[in-house]
Amino acid sequence: MTPTNVPDLILEPMVRGALLEDLGAYGDVTTRAVIPSGTRYRAELRARASGVVSGMQIAALAFRLVDPALTVTTRVPDGSPCGPGDVLMVIEGDAAAILSGERVALNFAGRLSGIASLTARFVAETRGTKARITCTRKTTPGLRIAEKLAVLHGGGANHRFSLSDAILIKDNHIAAAGGVRPALQAARAAASHMMVIEIEVDRLDQLDEALATGGATAVLLDNMDCAALRRAVDLVAGRLVTEASGNMQLDRIAEVAATGVDFISAGALTHSAPTLDLGLDF
Repeated sequence: MTPTNVPDLILEPMVRGALLEDLGAYGDVTTRAVIPSGTRYRAELRARASGVVSGMQIAALAFRLVDPALTVTTRVPDGSPCGPGDVLMVIEGDAAAILSGERVALNFAGRLSGIASLTARFVAETRGTKARITCTRKTTPGLRIAEKLAVLHGGGANHRFSLSDAILIKDNHIAAAGGVRPALQAARAAASHMMVIEIEVDRLDQLDEALATGGATAVLLDNMDCAALRRAVDLVAGRLVTEASGNMQLDRIAEVAATGVDFISAGALTHSAPTLDLGLDF
């Protein structure tokens, strides 16, 4: 089973940074001026639209970082469907603390639920095929781990988290190295036995050269039409993991999945997902 959360310790610097940005140099001056000290309240984080929930772990962490004494109860966990009016989380305790953490919690939860919801729509288009939807490194700087978790919550898979995770030889690497063969040979010589090698090709003759050279674990089939993708899958014949990439829009996913590729990577999951409308009601 793919893990869909990580220890709070890993997420805390990101959430703490967002809170420090929002609270500024002097904290929540509106709340201090308007809310009497000691006022206690109950707030509900609600969905205002249908989608898939993500960011509840991070929202809870945001509230607890503002005030560890707050009682935070998640009603709808990450990765679950939601509809308008659903109560996703209940926060009880000091009203000032709830208000001070509100915007950061909602920003994360709305953004991440939007990614999870869009991912789920992509995944639905692959039904009946073996293809899996995966994300890319086209993430918001500083938020990659959270956005990639949201992809998991939507039923997708994760690609590399960083440049150090695997060797991915792209078109510019091939050009600089002098071709597919020398690039693959150099990668194989440098890689440990634990390091996966994937090579990007955008023509079938490049794929032929990669297969003849050997050394790759996966091949990224970039910007190919569906006829070329089907031919590529036939040429690979199960010897490599196949990944289709390049302007993968929702209306094309079913057709691409039907070509027999193993993965479809889409930057749109993280760079173009609309925020899911959420609100905090006292």
